Amino acid sequence: MKFVFIVNPIAGNEDKARIFKNIKSAFRHNGHEMIIEETHAQGDAKDIAARYAAEFGDDCVVVACGGDGTVHEVANGLAHTETPMLLLPMGTGNDFAKKVYGTKEIDAEQIISKFGFFGGDIEYNIKPIDLIDYNGGKCINVMSFGLDTLVETVGRKMVAKVPFLGAKAYTLAILPVLMKPLHYTISFDVTCVDENGNEYQLQEDNKDYVLFAICNASYYGGGFCPAPDSLLDDGLLDFALVDGMSLAKALPMIPKYSAGTANEKTYPDRMTTGRLKCGRIWMEDGSDLLGNCDGENFTYTDLTFKVEEKAMKLCVLK
Repeated sequence: MKFVFIVNPIAGNEDKARIFKNIKSAFRHNGHEMIIEETHAQGDAKDIAARYAAEFGDDCVVVACGGDGTVHEVANGLAHTETPMLLLPMGTGNDFAKKVYGTKEIDAEQIISKFGFFGGDIEYNIKPIDLIDYNGGKCINVMSFGLDTLVETVGRKMVAKVPFLGAKAYTLAILPVLMKPLHYTISFDVTCVDENGNEYQLQEDNKDYVLFAICNASYYGGGFCPAPDSLLDDGLLDFALVDGMSLAKALPMIPKYSAGTANEKTYPDRMTTGRLKCGRIWMEDGSDLLGNCDGENFTYTDLTFKVEEKAMKLCVLK
């Protein structure tokens, strides 16, 4: 089996050289082939993943070694192929990894060891998971609009200037963003599904809102949790829509939003939560949506999205 390690050389982990030295040593004895491909520009991880998937299919595993940006690109390269992705979290936020490995306290070396990359047999199960299609692109984690996009943007700039901040940068980024009015506008028409499996439409024109998160997984923004009960393979997306409000009302919600306890039941006058399948989101005035997918900002004025069931394969721990 070929294991193609796609490595972002500037992503997060300072111990990366030592970790890869140990992995290389183990591959000399385990009978598998280890290939290392470094990325040097945006889009490289997607192109590399797609190339190996086209050539080797299920005789190859693409190992995403980096943060959420690398995972996003690899997912776009592997969508609707037979090649699975294996996730080694070595980035700053590692938000998708928090869902996959069931913890906010990501330990990359422990995960590498459990897969058998430090010696012994390499073991994993392959699980088909859903993706979000948005205007033809693929989102594996969270698509969001509003305040959280501003936080993501400011947080990335902080990390670029002060790398040791790591995921804490996204928490710090909340402060300057909260100093601005917490009122944005967005229009949407989405198909939701209630607890009994019945579909219904949720529609708003020029909705006054703070944030709108549409989630395949659970965490984003360095560990905020709008969808604690999300499932990667249920054919549905979880969402959290927060109304526009004052700073005084917003501040007490932030810890609960981070912990995954802010929802329609805890804040019935400020939040709408539930599950959905597809929809359209747009700006009435033709301006760019204030949005991102997997932490990558986009410049759409109009966006159509849908859940794509079992659209890619993921290697998970046995």
